[in-house]
Amino acid sequence: MEIVESKEVLKLMAGYPPEVQTRLNQLRTLIFKTASESELIQRLEETANWGEPAYITNIGSTLRMDWKEKNPDQYALYFQCTSQLVPTFRFVFHDQLTFEGNRAITLKLKDEVPDETLRKCIKAALTYHKIKKINNLGL
Repeated sequence: MEIVESKEVLKLMAGYPPEVQTRLNQLRTLIFKTASESELIQRLEETANWGEPAYITNIGSTLRMDWKEKNPDQYALYFQCTSQLVPTFRFVFHDQLTFEGNRAITLKLKDEVPDETLRKCIKAALTYHKIKKINNLGL
């Protein structure tokens, strides 16, 4: 599996407060690891979309992550709001995750990253076009 890393994303990451950098780097590592473990994904491209770190595959939906100053105690994974990703995540993981509309999973900086649950969501996003017709995205 090929991973194309972005220097622009590394620059963006360096601009976040230290605690935010730590959490976003955890997500970045989780995204890379999840993609590399999927037999469906041949290439993952890291890029900057709308000034945010973003991750793209040829069989998936763009996955972004960011932290906003207006909500300094949280960061988020963003998904295409017109997809069935977040509504499905809300149905399956309603008791494990927090959501923002149909576009994001929000996480608190002070909380541990729910790795296993997020791995399922990340894999669903990165393989979305292959799984979107499967009941509950196969989750």
